Amino acid sequence: MSEKSESAKEKRMPSKPKPASPAARAVPGPKPVAPDRAAPKPKPVAEENLNPYEFALLQFERAADHLGLDTGVREVLSTPKRQLIASVPVKMDDGSISVFHGYRVQHSIARGPSKGGIRYHPDVTLDEVKALAMWMTWKCAVVNIPFGGAKGGITVDPKKLSLGENERMTRRYTSEISILLGHDRDIPAPDVYTNPQTMAWMMDTFSMTKGYSTLGVVTGKPLAVGGSAGRNDATAEGCFVAIEEAARRLSLPLNGATAAVQGFGNAGAAVARFLDEAGVRVVAVSDSKGAVYDKRGLALDAVSAAKEKKGSVTAARGERITNDEILELPVDILVPAALEGVITRKNAARIKAQIVAEAANGPTTPDADDILRAKGTIVIPDILANAGGVTVSYFEWVQDLYSFFWEPDVVRTHLERTIRRAYDEVDGMARRYNTDLRTAALILGVGRVEEATRIRGLFP
Repeated sequence: MSEKSESAKEKRMPSKPKPASPAARAVPGPKPVAPDRAAPKPKPVAEENLNPYEFALLQFERAADHLGLDTGVREVLSTPKRQLIASVPVKMDDGSISVFHGYRVQHSIARGPSKGGIRYHPDVTLDEVKALAMWMTWKCAVVNIPFGGAKGGITVDPKKLSLGENERMTRRYTSEISILLGHDRDIPAPDVYTNPQTMAWMMDTFSMTKGYSTLGVVTGKPLAVGGSAGRNDATAEGCFVAIEEAARRLSLPLNGATAAVQGFGNAGAAVARFLDEAGVRVVAVSDSKGAVYDKRGLALDAVSAAKEKKGSVTAARGERITNDEILELPVDILVPAALEGVITRKNAARIKAQIVAEAANGPTTPDADDILRAKGTIVIPDILANAGGVTVSYFEWVQDLYSFFWEPDVVRTHLERTIRRAYDEVDGMARRYNTDLRTAALILGVGRVEEATRIRGLFP
């Protein structure tokens, strides 16, 4: 029966409780009540708000409540400092011109130059970029590196672009946002569907406008043009270290544990590899076209080969399942490594993993957080779980500034030490405030940004 017919029926029925059995329902009830006393039409259940900026603000408010911040301070900390929207006209291979929409948002520079990735995706919006910039601010503060948060993106499906079209779009976008960029102002990095080559184009374009090479204007570059050893796997390695810390506290041996990874891109594929090398049985992985599952464990080399050859992990040997189903598998560790808003109040109760490690930004909504916390699920929040990338970006920036480059084992040692220390501090906050790891991480990060803002004061 439709919602409309259900509502009409309720208006015709008496306001007293309905009889319990079919036989009782056949007995005539009392005369209908007067229209002004009729039972009110039930309100439909509100849809969950999946706007990433709205739930980034809600997460911030929860931390601000714990910190006792006043209204003015909350407004300063939660409002982006700068927002740039740019048209990006590009000459396509066939001679036509297409105009794309590009964004760059600087959320905060209270603790240093703003830092954050560039993503190319058809679903990029200003609100998404604002949310990601805010999360970057807290993330940098959680791992205690001297950056504020920024983010950028272009609303485009990069899979439909040739290499030349992608390069021309990247260079024009860089030119449009160059008024914000600089090694001491705003430093981009790779994100969804961007990579070291993208960063090389950005660095070269900015350098051409300056007349000299500015290696430190972006991070995540190829080694040949000022990149850092260990940067490609940094996000995944940091996530793995955080999983190790969570598993140790749960007394969960990784050797023999099971895992599923949603998103087999740069971060997801590397996390899966690190887990596999630690003895974890990775039973499922996915990409934008679907997921593949084998309860005995996947051969990750074969999965990577299938994706490389046929364009998707679903071509690998195993049972084909959906990106929704992979989240609900009976595994010990779940790694959402795709996009935001995939774990919601609709599916959170069906998440079976003991540990959810957010390699992606914003994959869990606030409503889902509440459900998972009530279940006892350990959620390692994005601003801790995927902070390895920005940590090694910081190392790369330092190396570029001094033109002195570190050996891979030095980078790895510093990265591991940074993530373990940050996890310990977040865990300590969680115990102190009797809250979940996300709120604890936000209390830590927001508190550090608030302290810097307060000490600096307002100008003028």
